[in-house]
Amino acid sequence: MENPPLHSASHPVNPWRGELSITLDGVAHPARLTLGSLAELEAQLEDGSFLNLVERFEAGTVSSREVLALLVAALRGGGWQGSAQDLLSVDIEGGPVAAAQAAARALTLAFCLPGEGA
Repeated sequence: MENPPLHSASHPVNPWRGELSITLDGVAHPARLTLGSLAELEAQLEDGSFLNLVERFEAGTVSSREVLALLVAALRGGGWQGSAQDLLSVDIEGGPVAAAQAAARALTLAFCLPGEGA
């Protein structure tokens, strides 16, 4: 599987900050998991455990609701002002598979140095 881009022509991102690019309705948006966006995400999780979410991603048992929540957290960490409701009505470039890959990539980039999570 191909990783979502770390940069795009319209929004160069900084891998040293754990950034990637997510394209919504044809517009690239920088995304990254910040401490604030991770705290917001953790508050939304049913079991309240971020570590359990990571384990579900690793096991391939993550839900679409969790993917959506993680994408919202990463996009908000990159400066996007939308909500989960907003993501329900946009086209995420690459569809559901690319959305799940971007969510997993955001997790990877948040907790490793550039080059380690390739």
